[in-house]
Amino acid sequence: MTDPILVLGAGGQVGRELLALAATRGLAARGFDRSAVDIADAAAVRRLLAGSPSSLLVNAAAYTKVDKAESEPEAARRDNVEGPAVLAAAAAQAGIPLLHISTDYVFDGSKAGPYLESDPVAPLGVYGRTKLEGEDAVRRATDRHVILRTAWVYGRYGNNFLKTMLRLAAERDELRVVADQIGNPTATPDLAEAILAVAIRAATNTAPWGTYHFAGSGATSWHGFADAIVAAAAPLTGRRPRVVAIGTADYPTPARRPANSQLDSSAFAHDFGYHAQDWRTRVAEIVPALVGETATG
Repeated sequence: MTDPILVLGAGGQVGRELLALAATRGLAARGFDRSAVDIADAAAVRRLLAGSPSSLLVNAAAYTKVDKAESEPEAARRDNVEGPAVLAAAAAQAGIPLLHISTDYVFDGSKAGPYLESDPVAPLGVYGRTKLEGEDAVRRATDRHVILRTAWVYGRYGNNFLKTMLRLAAERDELRVVADQIGNPTATPDLAEAILAVAIRAATNTAPWGTYHFAGSGATSWHGFADAIVAAAAPLTGRRPRVVAIGTADYPTPARRPANSQLDSSAFAHDFGYHAQDWRTRVAEIVPALVGETATG
């Protein structure tokens, strides 16, 4: 891979993990956060691509505030629809393939089992709708794309559910967490590995373009996820608050969420040769690292 990977949204949890992993592998990667490149600014994106030969453009930038999107639809649309449309058009013009990260929330959760790439989409809220429209914008603008739908992303960087649970577990004796929404917690180290697997194929123009699902191995509820996080932290913190299961109806939110958003990632594993580790294994790795950072920070 002679040309670098260009990563937009480099200040977020996925972008930071990807750049860190690329560095450990000796792969060239350049990251740009929002202050450096606004993905919805067509002129800025064209300037970047014109001056930076690249093997793959990675869009890790997005509006991800699921509930706030209900009251900020234009902000969500700018980052999740207009931005990807600009990137895809500029990438096509520059002859650079694009990897665009999307979400499990393009589905309505009515299916009994894991969703396949071919299953009908029916997002329930503004966030899911704008992410779906962003997918469509990418497909229209460039054939050389991988749209990677992922779910319940967590890791050492940025803001995420795991870090929120660690903070609350340090403050409270009881955590009440929804138990009737099921999905696949996805660790950023796995997501970064998946993106690099695409980048390696893109560099030799052997990537099978299209839409793929990639999420952590194993499914659980938000309650199960929280309980595992608390259990992993307890030996290190000496705290083990109760994790109480509640229903979605007991915790009303502005945005509706799918009851089932499991993703079947077998197509990605088959075509790109990488599958995520079990989510519990990754939690057991990431929690001690974060607790250690807190203790020394």
